[in-house]
Amino acid sequence: MTVLGGGARFDKGRGGRTLLRIKITAEVDGVMRDYEVTFGRRGKDNKALGFAAARADAPGGREADAERLSALIKALTGKEPRMYRRSDGRIDIVCYEGHLEGFMLYAELAEVIMRWLEETEK
Repeated sequence: MTVLGGGARFDKGRGGRTLLRIKITAEVDGVMRDYEVTFGRRGKDNKALGFAAARADAPGGREADAERLSALIKALTGKEPRMYRRSDGRIDIVCYEGHLEGFMLYAELAEVIMRWLEETEK
């Protein structure tokens, strides 16, 4: 596994909410790809949740893409994300606040993540 680059930025989601998009360019199991995890605030307790979708057009299909993305997130944050297989065949990867803490260990991401956490607090 080789991480080639990454960054984080704010984006406006549906309903005007401020989202945090973390993009990582990496080579995992010989496949180079841009991976993106989008964080938003959810629920009455305003928890940070991140979502990514495995891509069907990736080498090996959705299942292989989900495994590579999960391995990348675990390597970068120290925590394994949850994978949900949907009835329509899609696979969602879900990250939590502990993953954000792991991503903040990287200088390229830390400042933007901290600003997003502060701006989206209740």
